[in-house]
Amino acid sequence: MLFAAAAVVVTMPPALADDGIGHVSCSQSPSAPECEIAAGVPGRSGGSRGAAGNGSGESDKNNADSDGACYWAPVEGNRPPPAGKGPTGGWYARTCAANGRGSQETPVWLDQAPGVDLAALAQTARSRLQLPAPGIRTNPSTAPFLLVRVPVWLWVDPLTWEARSATASVPGVTVTATATPTTVRWSFGDGSADLTCAGAGEPFTPGTDPRASSPCGHTYTRSSAAARNERFALRATVTWSVTWSGPGGAGTLTPLTTTASAAVRVAQSQTVVEGAR
Repeated sequence: MLFAAAAVVVTMPPALADDGIGHVSCSQSPSAPECEIAAGVPGRSGGSRGAAGNGSGESDKNNADSDGACYWAPVEGNRPPPAGKGPTGGWYARTCAANGRGSQETPVWLDQAPGVDLAALAQTARSRLQLPAPGIRTNPSTAPFLLVRVPVWLWVDPLTWEARSATASVPGVTVTATATPTTVRWSFGDGSADLTCAGAGEPFTPGTDPRASSPCGHTYTRSSAAARNERFALRATVTWSVTWSGPGGAGTLTPLTTTASAAVRVAQSQTVVEGAR
């Protein structure tokens, strides 16, 4: 079985690893990230199998079965443990996927269930988050241009300011990563300092004095006529906090950012004074 993942690691308890029960190999490429989970039967190596299943023959580079990815699946039912075993442990069947077909071997008793690295699975879920670029909104509108010394209200479109979630799974375990937008950093392209605002910003409300400054906005003090292409680059960078949760665990992950930009013309307003005739 192949699981799409950036880095999924399934760990085996030391006692099982000593018996040659399992191994995991994960690889990532831009086009086909995947994790290959392989397991062997006690007394048999995890590599290629020789006659009589005695582990003879050369193992491949990752000590994984060459005929497909495998994992340990718990066996349902009320089958009693072997003599002298229990109450911990359970029956597991080595399950493999080869050439699009599944196969399951005779169940064996494992004193301790194979474990899952929740932190690695959480990183996989984080890598699957699909976050939108921030929708830049302004008042006045940037089309056809803004005016010097007229306050500009800035905010991020609410449709691009919503929490997003993604999951990653291995048999029996699912971890969810959730990204929540927290701050937006505005860069104005006119040489002024960046501005960081908590939240998406406040939309302009009709009836508000147009001379009033936005809680998160900017006032251009010079035109863009001398700028490259006669435009200023207005840029919004949103920071997303990321958390994860799964069976028996939860935590925080490295934040993510998304960015969008717009080319803005800023014109000098002209004042015409008519003298008395």
